[in-house]
Amino acid sequence: MTESLDGISVVIPAYKPDEKLLILLDDLSAIGFSDIIVVDDGGGLDYAHIFEKVAERPGCTVLTHELNRGKGAALRTAFTYVNEARRNGIGLVTADADGQHLPDDIRNCALKMIETGKAIIGSRDFSKPDVPRRSRVGNRITSVVFRLFFGMKVSDTQTGLRAIPYRYIKDVLFAKGDRYEYETNVLLLFKKRDIPFEEITIETVYLNENKSSHFRAVRDSLRIYSTILKYIAASLGSSLLDNVLFLLINLIFDIKGNILGTFFAYIIARTIAALVNYLINKNAVFGKEKSSHSILRYLAVAVPLMLISALFVVGIGKSLDVINPYLKTVIKMIVDTILFFASFRIQHQWVFNSAKNGKKQKQ
Repeated sequence: MTESLDGISVVIPAYKPDEKLLILLDDLSAIGFSDIIVVDDGGGLDYAHIFEKVAERPGCTVLTHELNRGKGAALRTAFTYVNEARRNGIGLVTADADGQHLPDDIRNCALKMIETGKAIIGSRDFSKPDVPRRSRVGNRITSVVFRLFFGMKVSDTQTGLRAIPYRYIKDVLFAKGDRYEYETNVLLLFKKRDIPFEEITIETVYLNENKSSHFRAVRDSLRIYSTILKYIAASLGSSLLDNVLFLLINLIFDIKGNILGTFFAYIIARTIAALVNYLINKNAVFGKEKSSHSILRYLAVAVPLMLISALFVVGIGKSLDVINPYLKTVIKMIVDTILFFASFRIQHQWVFNSAKNGKKQKQ
């Protein structure tokens, strides 16, 4: 007996699709989906006939962008439509238009969402030999980055097959970006908003070496990693300022092996660098934080990390009998690098998390 898919919408962003989209729609209808939302992401007149055929199919709704705005914008348009329609269903499933997501996998994600009440990520198996090398390497790198910077274990960060309960649709509208980075930011928003999710394995389908994909390797990768890259740049800049000030204070005041002097030099340098880092992160990295409390949250993180780092720098320098200011600076750089990842996670998840902190203030 087939479980009912009533109350489940399927969202398909489509940019210049071919007949594979129509085949997918027919297959989805055949297995029980009766509400399918297709977004024409500005394909133009050459593809209008495809979307006319989509609109003719029972249960299919076509939303149109006059110009191409990107996959993220297409998804957001569909989510906004669902949210404004105030549907009382269970949830929706997003899928790609190029035939890489099989109807059975789309259904399995929907059923798993119904069973668990969680968001579901349909994850591909990148160990298979037919997976293009570009896709395998790119996904592994992104998975490692997610683990190190965000503390998230996600085996397929770029999959377009996801099931999201309706009660979280308003949440995912907070995610930023108009292109492929939007899907990455939705995952990060799961973390920020404490939205429960789990992965299930789906078939790995690559048609013609994935040449139909509109993913632009360099430009879209930069968009996906933009927050991390800006954070690294800001951290390197403030770290350089921190270490230069630390070195200059040691040289100017001839501190050498004096513990209190070293500690004093550390605190002054770090305080100035931390203020600069806060302003950059607040305005350029994590997005402008509306709450005035972000400075207090930043200090609640920065001060303990500063003290921990200072104690380690002073302690290591004393135990190794290091008096050379250049070598002390190297020790400080090593300690700060270790604390770098912890600082990013806390700032991203709590200090500059306007979505989560705003949600708590309303409750």
